[in-house]
Amino acid sequence: MIELGERIKALRQRDGRTQESFARELGVTAQAVSRWEKGICYPDMELIPSIANFFGVSIDELFGYENERTKKIDALYDRIVEMNRINNGIDFNLDECIALARGSLIEFPGNEKLTAALASALYNAGSIRRGEGHCDSSDGFEVCDVERHRSNPEWQEAIQLYEKLLRTVKSGELRNQAVLELSQLYKFTGEHEKALQLAESAPNIQGSKLFLRINAFDGKEAVAASGEALVDLLRCLSELIPAIVRADRSIPPLEAVKLLSNAETMLGLVFADGDYGKLISAIVCLHLLRSYYLWLAGDRDGAFQALDAALACAEMYDDESSMAPYTSPLLQYSKPLVCMFGRKLTPELPEIWPFWDVPEAKRVKSEMQTDPRWAEWVRKTGGA
Repeated sequence: MIELGERIKALRQRDGRTQESFARELGVTAQAVSRWEKGICYPDMELIPSIANFFGVSIDELFGYENERTKKIDALYDRIVEMNRINNGIDFNLDECIALARGSLIEFPGNEKLTAALASALYNAGSIRRGEGHCDSSDGFEVCDVERHRSNPEWQEAIQLYEKLLRTVKSGELRNQAVLELSQLYKFTGEHEKALQLAESAPNIQGSKLFLRINAFDGKEAVAASGEALVDLLRCLSELIPAIVRADRSIPPLEAVKLLSNAETMLGLVFADGDYGKLISAIVCLHLLRSYYLWLAGDRDGAFQALDAALACAEMYDDESSMAPYTSPLLQYSKPLVCMFGRKLTPELPEIWPFWDVPEAKRVKSEMQTDPRWAEWVRKTGGA
């Protein structure tokens, strides 16, 4: 109760009330209010609900507890999100991350932010620990291994948490995160109608936050918003083309190589000065996948050239200078994107190759490892 007097004074001044008018409402003297605000004494406990009601706040808020509670929840949420981000393709601290999220929800039951953080950590854990299984459909396309995914305990729990969250969170970033990851989980587990319902409830691309932000400004700010939208669209493009290549098993390896090269070319047309900013990690992954298809196509030299290109880009990513805001003239006003990886990328290249789940990855990798150039490439990455 040490700060109660200061809190009462701040709320009274917020509402433009004098000590006298506040005192009349409570049936006390102005001198009593003055003594409360100076910390000389405290209101009688039976007056506390009336004081909170007068200012339109909860009793916790009146005592300043709500603010401290919010700060602690925000700090826990930020820590869980950061820990989860570091687990990108490799288990660095999944157990610790999930344990922290569960413990946080025990301390703050039902909190929406912490629920979302736990769901996302479980989604990530299910991908890393059990993988995203795929198989071929009768018409030659890659489809999800639904039976395998339905037995993924982390994903099943994440689905339950996100479905619960969407019943109460109607807008904002938490809902966007829940919709995005839940729709992926629905696809993995064969719940296509549920995924479609989520898609139908979302605005079209022109109604997305990125595009509406452009309409909120003009001048320099509009250019900045346009730059951010363009970068985000390019990031999505760098994921869509590999998704098409991997899903359509009828695409010959050389054609797959061309499509992946086209994705790199399109990024190069925008970032003509070669300054890809945080999108450099996407370029790394495109090179890794391209090396896989080059090997399948029988172009052994090309496969290792792609690995060297991935290495060069990864070194740029790990260089602190590449973490600076964009200097490209087109995007000089844009804010940097969040890094795809929260750690050094170069040493992990051999481990994460070819980054995406592809059907013959194990066979191709074992074949590439028999070539002396693989060991030399691994040595240059500094990996194991």
